[in-house]
Amino acid sequence: MPSIHVKEFPWGAESDVARRDNVVEAAKQMMNAAQTAPITGGVDHLEQELVWGKKELDAIADQMDELSYLPEHKRIDEMFRIEAQMVRESDCVLALGSFRARNQPFDANCGFCGGPAGCSFVYSRRNAISGQIDPSDKSQSTTPIDGPLCTMFVHNLGYGVGSALWTAKTLMVDARPFMTVGMAANRLGYCRNSAFVVGVCVSGISKNPYVDVPYNYHVLNMRKAVESMHQGFVIPRQFGLDYRLISRKQHAKKTK
Repeated sequence: MPSIHVKEFPWGAESDVARRDNVVEAAKQMMNAAQTAPITGGVDHLEQELVWGKKELDAIADQMDELSYLPEHKRIDEMFRIEAQMVRESDCVLALGSFRARNQPFDANCGFCGGPAGCSFVYSRRNAISGQIDPSDKSQSTTPIDGPLCTMFVHNLGYGVGSALWTAKTLMVDARPFMTVGMAANRLGYCRNSAFVVGVCVSGISKNPYVDVPYNYHVLNMRKAVESMHQGFVIPRQFGLDYRLISRKQHAKKTK
C-alpha cells in the first residue's frame, strides 16, 4: 500500500524530502493568504515568489553573508550572518514585495511617507516622464532600500505578511519574516519589480530554527555540531576503537 514516511533526519533522505514537500504546500497556502489580504483601494500591488531547494536557499544565505561585510551594514552585520544560517535551516523562503510602493504612489496626499502632502516627497526623488515614474532608473538610489516609499502600499505589504504568518500558524508550520532575507532575495532577482521585499522563512522541523539561538549562531548550530561529530568519529572508526565512554567489557564487569 502506498504511504508517505516523514522524518527530518538524515537530511536529504526520502523521508526528509517528503517532510519538506509538506512545508512547501503550506507555503503555497500562505501565498494565497497574502494575495487576499486587505489592501488600500483594492489595487493589486503584491508580487510573491516561493523559493525552495538546497541550491536556491544556499544562494540566498550566501548573498546575506556577502551583504554582512559591506561597510553600510556594519551595525547589523551579525544579524545578516545569523539569519543566513536560519535560511539554510529553512525548508523554503517566501519573498513578498510591493511593486507599487516605489513606482506608483497611491496619490492620497497623506504625507505619511515623511514629506509634505501631495506625494511630492516621493516624486521629487524619482525621474518621471509626464508624471509617470521611470522604474528602470536607479541612479538616485543611495540606500540599501531605494526610498522614500509610498506608505500606503508598505502598509499593504504588512497586511500581506501578517496574513501569510497567520496561515502558517493555522497550518502548524514555523515562519518568521526578515528584512535581511528579503534584501538578499531581491538582489538575486526575486520580486525584481519591488524596491522593498520581505523574506518569510518557513520550516517544519521539530525545533523552531528562528528562536532561542545562541550568539554566533552561524558558527554554533546543529549542522556544525553534526559535522564536528562526524570528523571526530573518523579515526576511532578506522582503527576499530570502541567510541563509547565505557566499553562493553568494562560495562560487563560493572554489572557482575
